[in-house]
Amino acid sequence: VNMGNTCFMNSSLQCLSNTIPLTDYFLGYDYRSEINLDNFLGTKGALVSSYAEVIKHLWLGSNPSFKPDEFKSNLELFAPQFEGYEQQDAQELLAFLLDGIHEDLNRVKNCPYIEDKDSDGTNDEGDAVLAWSNYLQRNMSIIVDLFQGQLRNTMVCRNDDQRQPDGSYGCGHRNVKFDPFMYLSLPISAECNTLEDCLNLFCQEELLSGDEKWYCPKCKTHVEATKKIDLWMLPPILIIHLKRFKFCSSGQRSKIDRSIQYPLNDWDLSSVKKSSAGVDPLYDLYAVSHHRGNVGFGHYTAQAKNRFDGKWYDFNDSQCHQIEPSKENLGSGPSAYCLFYNRVERVVENGNEAKRNTIIRRQSANRPELWPHLQRATVALWKSTRLEFDRPEMDE
Repeated sequence: VNMGNTCFMNSSLQCLSNTIPLTDYFLGYDYRSEINLDNFLGTKGALVSSYAEVIKHLWLGSNPSFKPDEFKSNLELFAPQFEGYEQQDAQELLAFLLDGIHEDLNRVKNCPYIEDKDSDGTNDEGDAVLAWSNYLQRNMSIIVDLFQGQLRNTMVCRNDDQRQPDGSYGCGHRNVKFDPFMYLSLPISAECNTLEDCLNLFCQEELLSGDEKWYCPKCKTHVEATKKIDLWMLPPILIIHLKRFKFCSSGQRSKIDRSIQYPLNDWDLSSVKKSSAGVDPLYDLYAVSHHRGNVGFGHYTAQAKNRFDGKWYDFNDSQCHQIEPSKENLGSGPSAYCLFYNRVERVVENGNEAKRNTIIRRQSANRPELWPHLQRATVALWKSTRLEFDRPEMDE
């Protein structure tokens, strides 16, 4: 139910509700046993418990609509910027909500201090595994299991006072870091027509200069540098945020209404995923958060694929009806704002290749055989990986 101008919240909740592994976790697992009551960054379970009630009403309730007022109140306690009933940004709500659920369900009770390690790009596969190991010592939850992947961030010194024999500038210092991500915020330019174009723009190398100069530890001063972000490890559930809103030079916020084509099935990201480890990054679309209208007078809706009948449905606040993807132009248009993709894994059955639903491997600092870096299409390639680990696990 729209409680004023809360369509942004309704759209986000419907997309998350149709994230089946997350919904199954709340409906079929004792999530309360994982609430972290000692984490000062969370709400001691208030937010995640009220979210679970929303999911329970949406999937098991008898009423055709539900007013999530208790959920909204707990969200406001965690993120005060959502107080009141003004229109807000659906992606910002998603980011804060997933972060809040993570903090409430973080399985790490005592977080050790771990200093970030700088790498030089000579051992990326090993450095990425170490960075993931360090991250899991502070962060383990269903949100990490489902939504979090890894980016490679490469900085290269381009100090114009240092010139190399090949004519290039810079002292040669290279800094590589592997950072976790929960969603990808992709830019849109006038040249972008497809989701692939936006992704390529996101991964495009950029030169940092002027006020954005980088401090080079070798030159010991701020210098011009190149920055390059690459996809390294991709999660089971991939959320894509199209950056349709921007601030103009006047300070006013405006919207980019460019039509972007995006795949519905079999989106293969093998060409942009730089790590050779992990399972094949093949994704199917299952939900979309739409924004129609302009900045001041816009409206959010959602479309999602039902788990039981495989049909697509449109969610407009308290209204829901089935749609035909071809008639709704699902897969292109200027309104798609957040895209939700579900990874499918290829298997060979009776000599034929088939696809199966997302496999969720519960992340643990003590179970490296479950880390995404150590998965392969052929499990037997890794002696330390047991076949039974392919089943969703709920133990440490």
